[in-house]
Amino acid sequence: MKQFGSSIRAKIPGRQLVTLSLLSVVMALTLIGCATMSAAVREASSQITGKVAYSSSPPMVGTLKYAPAMFGSPFDPTPVPTATPSPTATSAPAIGAPLPAPTAVVAYPPVDFEAARAKAQAQGKDLAFVEIGFHRGLRGNASGWGDYIRQLNDAGVPIFVKSVDNAGPLFEVQQLMKQNEQVGRNVPHVLVYRATGPRYEDMFHNLALSPEQAAAINWQVNRDAAPKELDKNYYWLETLNEPSRYGRDGNLHIERLARFSLAVAKLAVAEGYKYAALSFEVGVPEVGGWPDYKPGANLPNDWEDPAMLEFLRYAGAHRDQVAIALHEYSLTTDGAAVGYPYLIGRFQALFDTVDRHGIPRPTVLITEWGWEYGAVPEPEKALEDIAWASRLYAAYPQVLGAAIWYLGGPWCCNIDNQTQRLIEPLTGYAKSHYFIIDPGIGRIDPSLFAGSFSTQQGLTLNNLPTPFPRPQIPTP
Repeated sequence: MKQFGSSIRAKIPGRQLVTLSLLSVVMALTLIGCATMSAAVREASSQITGKVAYSSSPPMVGTLKYAPAMFGSPFDPTPVPTATPSPTATSAPAIGAPLPAPTAVVAYPPVDFEAARAKAQAQGKDLAFVEIGFHRGLRGNASGWGDYIRQLNDAGVPIFVKSVDNAGPLFEVQQLMKQNEQVGRNVPHVLVYRATGPRYEDMFHNLALSPEQAAAINWQVNRDAAPKELDKNYYWLETLNEPSRYGRDGNLHIERLARFSLAVAKLAVAEGYKYAALSFEVGVPEVGGWPDYKPGANLPNDWEDPAMLEFLRYAGAHRDQVAIALHEYSLTTDGAAVGYPYLIGRFQALFDTVDRHGIPRPTVLITEWGWEYGAVPEPEKALEDIAWASRLYAAYPQVLGAAIWYLGGPWCCNIDNQTQRLIEPLTGYAKSHYFIIDPGIGRIDPSLFAGSFSTQQGLTLNNLPTPFPRPQIPTP
């Protein structure tokens, strides 16, 4: 969401935000501010979930009823292979079969995550954490923040935090990282900072400047404005926000954005910084009809613009210092999976593209994540959605985390007060859940995550070490 400005839904009407098949739905969504999403979203949800076959009638996403906490449930989705484009002269060698979806594990804290990782690796697997955190800003209600970061750090669970115009939350976590290092301990917390205001990004939109000229100014202004208390070795610097597909002159500017991002990335790498590029808003960029490629449909895939591919090659070669920042929202409190994989989960189209071009998957930061512009579900419902999304992101180690919108203020509908209610339950959830994943790269198959969320057997639904039992028991 734009800081202290209009919402994305007011900003980008009439542009191609998602695949052509969902254009009418998303155009409707972009016109809504703080209101709950219309029935059109639910219709889109049924169309999307209808592409996944289940072993029996599944609970629909819109009802948010999930399978019991065990594998082998009749509600677990049976993956349906998605179509892949025919090989071309420029296609990379075929990627292997899709990897299995992560196995969710729940245990009473304190959890010995290192022992769990060693056990998984001995079996040819690996461990992934719950890596959904929070988006901070100036002011706002973040009561419980200090306890949240201390508990997760003590437990060895990575914290993901994005902050705008406020270095304090990042500095606190940075100090924990330095303290950890002093005792030979490494907890890979992820910190992202951005300064807001036209002076930090208007140069990109100034067409009198070449992309490279704009990049040089953008980098200098943002680097010089970065809080001095933050150590460049510990945080990612984001210098642009929600640029859309189109410039202010109404013309497509994907090539300009790619050239600009490449130039900034090279400057950042040369100076030892960590750069978070692009910061595309929800539903952007266009991804060419993914995941249902239709030969001859002539739908653009912005990731395949030649200049964008050049930038992605550089990002793939500098994954420790260059990341792709994306924003993923469901645009409705009906559920995080509504609109999947075109809204939340859209990052998979990026990975699918680089896979086909033989480019290493770049580091991805979901620097805004959530539901609506000004609304967050009740905590119990929100934790169900976080559980589903955590499993999705755990499947991709290149995704370092996601920041829940929003603990800053003032903002629409007192969203900071709504989001603050998630701090305590998310603390408990992240300390007591982890995922067993298959290492390696497999073909992207979005159907693996469409429908339900399950946890391993071992704890009863009414006795989980989190404030609410999750997932819910499906109602008959």
